[in-house]
Amino acid sequence: MSPHVVLKVVSKLLIPFIVVYGFYVHFHGEYSPGGGFQAGVILASALILYALIFGVEAARKAVPTAVVRVGFALGAIIYAGVGFASLLLGGEFLDYDVLHPDKAHHTGQVMGIILVEVGVLVTVTCVMIAIFYAFAGRPPEIPEEEW
Repeated sequence: MSPHVVLKVVSKLLIPFIVVYGFYVHFHGEYSPGGGFQAGVILASALILYALIFGVEAARKAVPTAVVRVGFALGAIIYAGVGFASLLLGGEFLDYDVLHPDKAHHTGQVMGIILVEVGVLVTVTCVMIAIFYAFAGRPPEIPEEEW
């Protein structure tokens, strides 16, 4: 039996709850403190926990580096895309009111905020994972036998 079996079992139980909590923070973010940035850090922490328990290579198989690179670019494109869509519809940059033709309702505001927060979520999650991969992929400066 592996000496880390308890850590592996507990982390497999915790990671789904961490991910669900991250999405809760994201979708509840416009009503309370939270949102895309905090949720992105929480989601990245789930993968970092996975990498710490099962190894960085297992994490890179689960979320490859190429996906991370595309993710942080895509998140920025989503964020900027909402801003440019509002410009094209005759408003100012990130003026969410123009995203819905019926300005009496706040549907445009809700759509704009959620889309921008999705962009922030994707970008922050992927950037945090990329930073972790960069640090975790470095060779150790002190060999194991010298510890």
